Amino acid sequence: MENFEELKGLLAVPKDIVLTTHRNPDGDAVGSMLGMYHYLNQHGHTVRMIAPSEYPEFLAWLPDADQILIYDLEPERGREWIERADLLFALDYNDLDRVDKMGEVISEVDARKVLVDHHLLPGAFPDYSLWDVDASSTCELVFDFIALMGDKRRINHRIGDCLFTGILTDTGSFKYSTSPKLFRIVAELLEMGVNDQQLQDLIFNSMDEKGLRLLGHCLYNRMEILEEYHTGIITLTKEDYETYNIQRGDTEGIVNFLLKLKNVKLAAFIHEQPTITKLSLRSKGDFSVQEIARDHFKGGGHKNASGGASFIGLNATVKKFKSLLPEYKDRLAKA
Repeated sequence: MENFEELKGLLAVPKDIVLTTHRNPDGDAVGSMLGMYHYLNQHGHTVRMIAPSEYPEFLAWLPDADQILIYDLEPERGREWIERADLLFALDYNDLDRVDKMGEVISEVDARKVLVDHHLLPGAFPDYSLWDVDASSTCELVFDFIALMGDKRRINHRIGDCLFTGILTDTGSFKYSTSPKLFRIVAELLEMGVNDQQLQDLIFNSMDEKGLRLLGHCLYNRMEILEEYHTGIITLTKEDYETYNIQRGDTEGIVNFLLKLKNVKLAAFIHEQPTITKLSLRSKGDFSVQEIARDHFKGGGHKNASGGASFIGLNATVKKFKSLLPEYKDRLAKA
């Protein structure tokens, strides 16, 4: 991390700090923000957290998750916090367009900005960056940040639970983006008191009846397998959202079920929103979905997990996605 000693000097004195993360925050976004929140609070800083939109209900158990301000719901209060801050942390996003209107406010203020992230192609907005595309998650990098500060002894079970949650969800339960370094960090978190079995239960075994019925609908009525291209697709319409009263977080992880099929190497979950069609892409092995998301759907992410968007409607988006598959046919066959 460049200029780390300068940042460390700034943090040696209590500051007004705002932690931010991306729209539609996932486990890594919320976990990294809360992990950093609990760490910085130990040093006497005044720390506030802002997310552009609401986080999924299955993350509500995380310690002090209810302290996260949702910018969509309280923009004036969020702006006031950002304008008052001495330091702004950007956690789990690489550029200000990932935080929508909140990004415009962040770009205008004089506060020093700190990026902690693992996505490709970070923007030029931060003054300090802890960025590593090879990291499994931003939570792994928050652990590294605390270690660089010489403060690993301050990682208590609250911080550990938050960081483990982000690592677990962003790696798909240790299926993606793993490394020897990551497992050493996980071992340390367990030694610090993290109860991995309890966290697995809280994260993955908290589905309600509606969620299970929605999953059944997706697999029975909305799944299409294109054997020639080793690809599976699940779609959801606006009508599905109304019928099942789908809320933020209800579709989390559905795309991963396609990869349980032996011959499926590329999985796409394409779902229709009021004004946009979103895509969640997953893959096995060496096949990169990041390229598809970046080149064709104004998105990005990681090698095996990326997302994008389209403004041409659900049916046209599905047609466009399918039209791309011949271009990747040989690479999918070899993956």
